[in-house]
Amino acid sequence: MIQRDALPSPAAMRMRRTRERRRDGLRSLWTELRETEVATLISKKLLTADARNDDNAVRTALYAHFDLTLGAAS
Repeated sequence: MIQRDALPSPAAMRMRRTRERRRDGLRSLWTELRETEVATLISKKLLTADARNDDNAVRTALYAHFDLTLGAAS
């Protein structure tokens, strides 16, 4: 018997999010930052020193850096 209320598999959810990002003109990728690059985000006041180990805060600071150097996304 097929269960109609079954939740999508984790793989199906990842693919759905990937397709949504592509439709929104976004790309997802992994990158590594050097500690010196994180320190530069702090020195530019884009990241607070106490948030240096918070992945979401570092990501937000990196986006702010991109907006300042590459121009804000339209």
